[in-house]
Amino acid sequence: MAKEKLQGISFFEKNLTIWVILCMVVGILIGKYFAFIPDFLGQFEYANVSIPIAILIWIMIYPMMMKVDFKSVTDIGKSPKGLYVTWVTNWLIKPFTMFGISAFFFYVVFQSIIPADLAKDYLAGAVLLGAAPCTAMVFVWSHLTKGNPAYTVVQVATNDLIILVAFTPIVAFLLGVSGVKVPWETLALSVILFVVIPLVAGIVTRMLVVKNRGLEYFQNTFIPKFNNITILGLLLTLVIIFSFQGDVILQNPLHIVLIAIPLTIQTVFIFFVAYFAAKAMKLPHNIAAPAGMIGASNFFELSVAVAIALFGPTSPVALATIVGVLVEVPVMLALVRFANNTNHWFPQEIVKAK
Repeated sequence: MAKEKLQGISFFEKNLTIWVILCMVVGILIGKYFAFIPDFLGQFEYANVSIPIAILIWIMIYPMMMKVDFKSVTDIGKSPKGLYVTWVTNWLIKPFTMFGISAFFFYVVFQSIIPADLAKDYLAGAVLLGAAPCTAMVFVWSHLTKGNPAYTVVQVATNDLIILVAFTPIVAFLLGVSGVKVPWETLALSVILFVVIPLVAGIVTRMLVVKNRGLEYFQNTFIPKFNNITILGLLLTLVIIFSFQGDVILQNPLHIVLIAIPLTIQTVFIFFVAYFAAKAMKLPHNIAAPAGMIGASNFFELSVAVAIALFGPTSPVALATIVGVLVEVPVMLALVRFANNTNHWFPQEIVKAK
């Protein structure tokens, strides 16, 4: 990938897979040789939610929510085709193909390797990933593919609004189909804790800063201050989670690779569904590429948070969502390269959403 195409993605974000691997190693070592640390942190829970992990997840999600300008939603009627691609891909296709592909691999292809109970837990983690379209890293992927930034904001903003009403019933339905009993109250509480609260906080912060210092200061000075904080919050969360997961990983190291296989296939498949749908609708590349990226990537922070809230930080469900973090960045960078190499397939006029 050309050097200029990596401008917009920070050193930490570009090497996120490496940091995740390091966090996994550190977390496992802590769990094995300093077990008193996860034992101590495990005492701070409320309604099955780890308070230390919840705080770190809020640190991750809050800066993402500040980036979303919901005023852009008012102009969606001017060029809605790209939004149709995003909505249909993310909410009518993606959760169900994630379920189908993962179930096929966990229950059929890996039947002799993964016990049925563990397969059910891994499938639940995959479902949580599939039902949560990405919010934050999409802005990076859009930038790297020269996407229309205003339109990307609209795509992300409407997805966030849909998450509030669609995430809970879709996850509850698919987990019910897979045999996992999920209390709706707990799932709804997770959405409130990890979407609604940081979303409101982000909107209020954006309004106050823009009002007092202006939009240029907010975008160019205020938001960049949080870039590394978001990644740091993610990495610290992973260290804690992996310290809880040490025994599971040490007992099933092969399972990390096995979980990654259907998640990778799903990511690539969904990208092409959205990308070629946009091509068939004759959308310009600066709309088609972000649409594909939004469909392919996951809101893994929310997935990890809900997995922890519903099943606990030591559960195989949480492990499956973490593998989603592990595979996403290298796969998405490969898709960015593909999108940039095929931009001549699309008309180049710019569709605006101001």
